[in-house]
Amino acid sequence: MKPTRLKRILYPASFFAVLLAIIYKADTANYNFAFHVVGMIPYGDKIAHAILYGIMAYLLNYGLNGKRWFRIEIGMLLVMSFAFVEEVSQLYFPSRTFDWFDIAADVVGVILATVIYRILKKNEKA
Repeated sequence: MKPTRLKRILYPASFFAVLLAIIYKADTANYNFAFHVVGMIPYGDKIAHAILYGIMAYLLNYGLNGKRWFRIEIGMLLVMSFAFVEEVSQLYFPSRTFDWFDIAADVVGVILATVIYRILKKNEKA
């Protein structure tokens, strides 16, 4: 079954809205139960970074139908750029801290999600 154009727009846009809401809550130090649960898990912050940005990369690659620029998925490049800018922006929020390991976790999540996307897309064609 071929996905509709609406799904290709709606899925990544909806998740991006969720991601922005999470970032806004963190930037304003308006922590909820989920933030506290993640904080109790060893390396929970890094795991959350990898999962959230990985999902965003997967959905954006899906939304762009795997379009590439020099053999690299555009969705992957966009999400990695956004993750880097968002992490650097934390330098300007007193409630946040810049962390290179967060960027590393973002990169791991984005790369894994992109590899999974490629595998599933390849199997779909077979």
